[in-house]
Amino acid sequence: MSNSARQRPIVTAALIAVSCAALVGFGGGRDEHGSGHGKEPPLTVPKAKCGPHDNPETGLQGQVPAALRASGFKGFNCNLELIGQSKGDGANWQTTEFKERDRPHRGKWGGWGHDKDERVCGYHGTASPALSGPNRTNLGVPVLDITNPHRPTPTAHLTTTSMLDPWESLKVNERRQLLAADNGQNGGGGPEVDIYDVSDDCRFPQLLASLPVGTGADGGIVAPVIGHEGSFAPDGLTYYGGDLRAAQYYAVDTTNPSEPKLLAAWKPGIANVHGMSISDDGTRGYFVSLGFNTPADLTNPAVAATNGLLIYDLTEIQKRKPNPQVKLLGQVLWKDGSVAQHTINVKIRGKPYVIFVDEGGSGGGTSAAQLQGACAAGLPPFPMARIIDIRDETKPKIVSRLMTEVHDPANCDKVIPDLVGLSIFTYGTHYCSVDNRHNATTLACGMFNSGIRVFDIRDPERPKEIAYYNPAGATVASPGSNHDNSFAKNFVPGGPDWCSAQVHLDARKGTLWTTCQDNGVLVLKFRSGVWPFPESSTPPGQQN
Repeated sequence: MSNSARQRPIVTAALIAVSCAALVGFGGGRDEHGSGHGKEPPLTVPKAKCGPHDNPETGLQGQVPAALRASGFKGFNCNLELIGQSKGDGANWQTTEFKERDRPHRGKWGGWGHDKDERVCGYHGTASPALSGPNRTNLGVPVLDITNPHRPTPTAHLTTTSMLDPWESLKVNERRQLLAADNGQNGGGGPEVDIYDVSDDCRFPQLLASLPVGTGADGGIVAPVIGHEGSFAPDGLTYYGGDLRAAQYYAVDTTNPSEPKLLAAWKPGIANVHGMSISDDGTRGYFVSLGFNTPADLTNPAVAATNGLLIYDLTEIQKRKPNPQVKLLGQVLWKDGSVAQHTINVKIRGKPYVIFVDEGGSGGGTSAAQLQGACAAGLPPFPMARIIDIRDETKPKIVSRLMTEVHDPANCDKVIPDLVGLSIFTYGTHYCSVDNRHNATTLACGMFNSGIRVFDIRDPERPKEIAYYNPAGATVASPGSNHDNSFAKNFVPGGPDWCSAQVHLDARKGTLWTTCQDNGVLVLKFRSGVWPFPESSTPPGQQN
């Protein structure tokens, strides 16, 4: 389906006003939407209060100062301690998880019981073989048994086409016990979709399909697609992909996971595409418009914002109508961030929100000119997460931004010297997760050089930081990471790692696990009394 003409939105005066509001009075810590508390929240989120045995940050919140980078960064921690690690060949952009329950009674692609005895399996991407270092041991997606958080243990490696480098598309669907990825090698590899069955033993996934879609041979529509990002609808019947090369989204029918077929493809027509999340009933999609800013754009009111949230009606795809069409229901765009990454649709205290994560700062990225442009405009130089109220899906409203002190443009002169010679992915967000999409209390984010950071979002208008962990820098880049081999000059021996993947919280154990690119799989435990909160829970399959 090509529906760009129908989907191309008209940027209204209201949306331009939203963009301009981000430029004027930013230091006040508020956007155009009031909190209702009668007192304005701080510009940056309150800092975590660390314990007596922690090794807290020595500079600004989120900062690894230049002197520590030069001497060999030894790491920071606050209310989180490392209890398990599996470095392997390193990692790249994404992780996913499956919790195996009620093992004696599982059914093929069916549901699970609620036996307390559960096995936890983790999966994460690694760099394409074409970009791997010379000392690589294994290719593809490592499978790990993380049931014992002190001993994350590799059990298998998946090496089918898409699994060689799934980029940001690696996802599990808990309901149907499926693991899938599209071919995102080097950011865009091809039309293949790989699907595995993890129902029998999640430590040893069984291949169901590794097939191209969109060619006509799959029984679906004919439309060239290339992988990069991806996510299942909650029912596991549709897998959505983001194709940056063609600036299009696409939907793959996975009703029969052995025979995936392309259902639809469409171009937003505003900017490029990236990640997404889907409503529980499959009829709403929370997609991103990946926009770039140039420094000149930031202070030019004639240049409309193109980066932000797009809410789509996916009913025709969900109902499998012939030639399904999508309808744009609402959007909100901004200039105080760019390179939109992904969304998480959640409920906080019963009300619907979208957590939105940018990958680029206000200036369009993190090159020296882009950083200086953002700082000169009085805007955050690094990307961040924000919380968006979607009670009126036609008029989504930003209610808070999760800014640390390194985001504050008033601190530009203190943080820019840390990044001399680095061109991309320094401070700021990439992937975030919540504890429970249906009752979100906690947000955990991989924030590149700022490490893994955890926030209390029970009051979505006043989030606050509760913990962080920033691992020690590596002296040699891991051969399976993208830290060195695909982004030249961004690996500095002893400098801070890239913590860029989804984080998986476990309320029952008071732990989380994720990957950082040179440190590999990290399992961290919260200090007693910090997390979980009394109302926190982590049901399987509801974190992204």
